[in-house]
Amino acid sequence: MNVPLEQTRRSAVPAALFAWLLPGAGHLYLRRPGKALLFLGAIGALFALGVAMDSRLAMNLGLDDLLASLFSLAQMAIGLPYVLARGLGFEGDVRSVTFEYGNTFTAVAGLLNILVILDAYDTARGRKR
Repeated sequence: MNVPLEQTRRSAVPAALFAWLLPGAGHLYLRRPGKALLFLGAIGALFALGVAMDSRLAMNLGLDDLLASLFSLAQMAIGLPYVLARGLGFEGDVRSVTFEYGNTFTAVAGLLNILVILDAYDTARGRKR
């Protein structure tokens, strides 16, 4: 079910903010439930699998280790799931054999969510369907 472009025109900033808070929420705001569920399911599962594989979710921001800071920012780009996982005490375990896989899964989930944020913003601006 395609919603006409005129009906999806909504404010771009809230669409991007909702998309950052929860993958797919920006598209739900834009009345694109199919895309919203796809993004929530795929990116949410990727992040959840990463956390289950003992990903390191500790925040590392600063210029002393630039790559670690970029990695932390990539993870934080998933929004509320990151905050929730940190709040529940998921810190990761470097001794786990799946630790590096978990790190990769959570960082990729955040980076993919950046693309979803940009897609929601462009859709709200009427640049794409």
